[in-house]
Amino acid sequence: MSHTSLPFIVAIPARYGSTRLSAKPLREIDGVPMVVRVARRALQAGAMQVVVAVDDPRIADALAGQGVDVCMTRSDHASGSDRLAECAAHYGWADDTIVVNLQGDEPFAPAAGIREVALALAEDDAPVATLATEIIDAHELFDPNVVKLVRAANGRALYFSRAPLPWARDAFLSSRDSLPAEMPFLRHIGIYAYRAGFLKRYAGLGRTPLEQAESLEQLRVLEHGYAIAVRLSPEPFPPGIDTLGDLERAERWLRAQI
Repeated sequence: MSHTSLPFIVAIPARYGSTRLSAKPLREIDGVPMVVRVARRALQAGAMQVVVAVDDPRIADALAGQGVDVCMTRSDHASGSDRLAECAAHYGWADDTIVVNLQGDEPFAPAAGIREVALALAEDDAPVATLATEIIDAHELFDPNVVKLVRAANGRALYFSRAPLPWARDAFLSSRDSLPAEMPFLRHIGIYAYRAGFLKRYAGLGRTPLEQAESLEQLRVLEHGYAIAVRLSPEPFPPGIDTLGDLERAERWLRAQI
């Protein structure tokens, strides 16, 4: 199946409140609200429908005239996936519909990556797919803010962690300043594709011990026994926006592209 023939929906969870950056979806990058930039990336990827799941009318107002649908959702959802489950029920998407969850703080997500995660799901019978990229810097591997993953020979995720993963026992006994070349270190990119039927089911899955310990919602999927297909991203994903410092770096990054 080619990228161009694959029908998929992009759903963007955009919550007004953020503990680290207030009113995050409305923060401007070079004069454009972040949520608008994310929505434009989804449209560039060729989605047949782009839905922004919001919890505040101010976000809806910012999206007026952008050619996307806005779904008003509850403000008490525990995760973005839970918010999108409400969207799936609201729109009545067929169970086999591919829904890409593009985070509302990824204003520079490449269109090729959005299409790739949709294709990964279409070509696998797992209910969820996601992306990863290689880690080549030791500092990144040991950074708890960087989510690592390991996958099986069939390309499905074995585990996600904030800890260094996998642990190269012999190499790290002598030094942690560089990475052994033969080890496949992967950084998780927080974009997902779901079949809509599973997205609706996900909201009914109880939160799990590993999910809560690592503060990683994708572990809920694995702990409940479901598979996650993992593909390497065809293009780099610039870092998402979580803090004021990230916002300033995004401004500099954007200026460098001009």
